[in-house]
Amino acid sequence: MRRPYSALAALLGFSLYTLATMLTAEQSLLTFGRQLMSRPDTAQVVIDLYLMAMLACVWMYRDALGRGRSVVSVLPYCVLTAVFVSVGPLLYIVVNGFRDE
Repeated sequence: MRRPYSALAALLGFSLYTLATMLTAEQSLLTFGRQLMSRPDTAQVVIDLYLMAMLACVWMYRDALGRGRSVVSVLPYCVLTAVFVSVGPLLYIVVNGFRDE
């Protein structure tokens, strides 16, 4: 198993940035999301992002099955992916590493 140092660096950096942003934001995450979905140009980006998030959840599910783990083991990562998109897959990689095939 290769060590996921790049995923760990990305997870730490992005998580700290997200935390700082959420602490200093003047609006809630839900309000921000509604504003993004109110215009076609930004809605397209959000939809694209969540399509990629769904693909990441499928990948984590298939990877967990390939490792002999249950579907339930992937649920926390998918919940994180639904809320923070990249945090779920990055954490999954940090915890499980990269498989050598």
